[in-house]
Amino acid sequence: MKNEIQQKLEQIALNRSTPFCYGCYKEAPTGCCESCGSNDLMRLLPGVGCEYGTSWIIKHILETELEAADLEEAFEESIRQCYPEETKVGWMTFDTVTLMKENDPVCWRCALCDYESEEESEGNILSFDNGSTYFTIQALEDLIKQNGA
Repeated sequence: MKNEIQQKLEQIALNRSTPFCYGCYKEAPTGCCESCGSNDLMRLLPGVGCEYGTSWIIKHILETELEAADLEEAFEESIRQCYPEETKVGWMTFDTVTLMKENDPVCWRCALCDYESEEESEGNILSFDNGSTYFTIQALEDLIKQNGA
């Protein structure tokens, strides 16, 4: 699934950018510089920059056009669905999620990491930067569909 989405994002990046000869500082839409004949070309994304490859274009598209998945919020919602909204301790009543987070933040972070891993292994979210940022599959598919890739 990730490879298929990655390929489609690369196609979007190629469609949005133009081959560019940095040596001559000219666009080379045919894939070969008309001035020097080089085919060692960068990709120019108008208004953004010029660099080799497409990964930087994909990163720009994801950062500017998609909202990263808020996994902490999704995890909290998952916990709220599994446990009562409030927990009574003695004569006091607490919000269950807040109680869990504040009383054992290390355990909470471990559980959140497990949740992230599970969501990724089930194919619900994807990361293109080794887990720093996740995007939902649905948001990625919608972006791909909007761009006709």
